[in-house]
Amino acid sequence: MKLSQVKALLPTLDNVTFKLENGAFVPEHFHVTEIGMVTKNFIDCGGTIRQEKMVNFQLWNANDLEHRLKPIKLLNIIELSEKQLNIEDAEIEVEYQSNTIGKYGLAFDGVNFILQNKTTACLANDKCGIPQEKQKVNLSDLTTQSACCTVSSENVKNNCGCNANVDDTVSSDKNVCC
Repeated sequence: MKLSQVKALLPTLDNVTFKLENGAFVPEHFHVTEIGMVTKNFIDCGGTIRQEKMVNFQLWNANDLEHRLKPIKLLNIIELSEKQLNIEDAEIEVEYQSNTIGKYGLAFDGVNFILQNKTTACLANDKCGIPQEKQKVNLSDLTTQSACCTVSSENVKNNCGCNANVDDTVSSDKNVCC
């Protein structure tokens, strides 16, 4: 989710709530302790130089259980950050403390902002030599199809019960089809 999308949603909300993908909510007394622009310059394992820019929100829980961040207050913090730090309209990454500092993508489900789990990935698959993952298929999911074969006569075709092609050049009536 981009910063502009969050800014457009905030005036329409009564409360700001964040929910993890597992269904747990960030406690409603959270603070947004940072908003910033993060630029990451790096080289991938294939030797390509890359740059990523993202807007960073940091959420923190304090012992002040009465704290509630209202949508208009968060919008004011965002606008101040944009003005003072020249923040671009980029994708948002949220930092939130669980067992360690987690980094999450951000989405919205119509009521709550959703902290989406992020994963790592190879950015240079074509240069890494890592084989492509094979598609896993359950045998029970495969549809049964009759094999097509060539038989020597209509008699053999009728006896084997399949959609075989008749080939007059085949000399034996002993061809079998499935």
